[in-house]
Amino acid sequence: MNTWTVMKRILKQFRRDKRSMALMIAAPMFVLTLMWLVLDNQDDSLDIGVVDVPDQVAEQLETDDVDLHTFSEEEAESQLEDASLDAVIQWKNGKPFLTIEGSDPNTAGSVQKAVSQAFAPDTNRNVEVDFLHGSEDLNLFDYIGPVLIGFFVFFFVFIVGGVSFLRERTQGTLERVLTTPLKRSELVLGYLGGFGIFTILQSLLIAAFSIYILNVYMTGAFGYVLLVTFLLALAALSLGTLLSAFAKNEFQMIQFIPLVIVPQVFFSGLFPVEGLPVWLQAVGKIMPLTFGAEALRGIMLRGEGFVDFQVDVYILVGFALLFALLNIFALKRHRSL
Repeated sequence: MNTWTVMKRILKQFRRDKRSMALMIAAPMFVLTLMWLVLDNQDDSLDIGVVDVPDQVAEQLETDDVDLHTFSEEEAESQLEDASLDAVIQWKNGKPFLTIEGSDPNTAGSVQKAVSQAFAPDTNRNVEVDFLHGSEDLNLFDYIGPVLIGFFVFFFVFIVGGVSFLRERTQGTLERVLTTPLKRSELVLGYLGGFGIFTILQSLLIAAFSIYILNVYMTGAFGYVLLVTFLLALAALSLGTLLSAFAKNEFQMIQFIPLVIVPQVFFSGLFPVEGLPVWLQAVGKIMPLTFGAEALRGIMLRGEGFVDFQVDVYILVGFALLFALLNIFALKRHRSL
């Protein structure tokens, strides 16, 4: 009888909390749909540029899994530097020279396998292999390490910042602060500034631990990694504090994870998105983690300088400012100034 009473109380709670009930059903379906869209539409073909390669050899190379593109030497080098090509084969003095882009160990392995199979019948033709980025020793963790650094920084700052700001409201601190002459903008900026100092320390420790203790592959400047992780944390903090305005308790704040955090994982670079429909790739362009992960991967794997990833930096700053501005308007729910 007591058990039935407890069951009825739980069912009544769910009936009153329609948002939680809807999320328990809708969120898993939403995440599964994203997984299906991303993982079921993979384009595994390799893009290889050819420079002065004889037609007969090109016919050997081109298969269902290999798309060949003819370029001049300068064009091929530029495309390879931009990671638009997976590799380039040049023909010099009757011999093939293979240059692999190299920042993705899986793709590099596939390129070497495809090229070696194409030249297998001609045992007298050795292919000289060089890597533009990385090396043969680059492993999977080196490839996904920059993305994981960005993801964990973003995830924990989002949760800690959002829940902390929510507690200010649920414990009545926010209402008391808003009865003072303090402006909403000053409150939001003060909160971002206070947490910002903590996120600088967090970014420093996480990046240093990953690079110098876990030995994640790093060929760029450490200061650039710190800059991007800090901006990523700032965007997560401003987003977390914004969404906390729409949550009544910590449980509802956690419910934002499958809707806000999980989708970003699919577009952050852990999974290739080049073969996805254009509209689906556009979804990733509204997610801060996409730009943070891309910048970190460029710095750590390809040694990019500020000029190469500056657009990602500006976009992260834009996200942080936009979320902070929306948060200022959201605070109108508590007091109109």
